[in-house]
Amino acid sequence: MASRAFIPYDDRRLHRPAEPVETITETVRMIWDDMIETMDAMPGVGLAAPQIGIMMRLAVVDASDKRGQAVRMANPEVLHASVQMRKHEEASPNLPGISAPIERPRAVTVRFLNEDGEMEDRDFVGLWATSVQHQIDHLNGKMYVDHLSPLRRKMLVQKSKKLAKG
Repeated sequence: MASRAFIPYDDRRLHRPAEPVETITETVRMIWDDMIETMDAMPGVGLAAPQIGIMMRLAVVDASDKRGQAVRMANPEVLHASVQMRKHEEASPNLPGISAPIERPRAVTVRFLNEDGEMEDRDFVGLWATSVQHQIDHLNGKMYVDHLSPLRRKMLVQKSKKLAKG
C-alpha cells in the first residue's frame, strides 16, 4: 500500500468522467488499498480515483468515528435521494486551502460493485451520504465548487492558487 499524490485542480482528468470498472481484479483491490491509505493520510472521509489521476470509477468512503470502516465502491450510482437536504462544509485536496458549504440530500441509496465483485445497494445518511455524493461527482468529472455560482467558484479557485504559491 502507498499514499498517492493528488493531481491539481487544473488537470483535465478532474473535469471529465471516469471509465466504468468491468470487474473487480487484484489491481482494483490494490488501488482501493492505496486510496484508503491516501484518504487516511489527508485525513478525509472519502476519495475518488480521479483525484489521484486514475480514471476509473472507483471510490472509498469512511465517515466512521474510529476509522477502518471504509466502503469500497466501483461504479457507484445514486438510486434514490431524500427530499430533506443537509448543508456541509466541503473541501478537496485537489483545491487545497479552501472550502464551501454545499447542500446535498441528507440520505441516499447507492448501487455499486463491492469488493467481492457483487452488486450491492446501500443506504447512506448524514456525512456518509455527503461524502458518497461528493465522490460520485468526482467520478462524473465534477467538483464541489461546480455547485457554486461561477463567480464564487472563480474566487475560491483563485484563492487556492494564491495559497499554493505561498
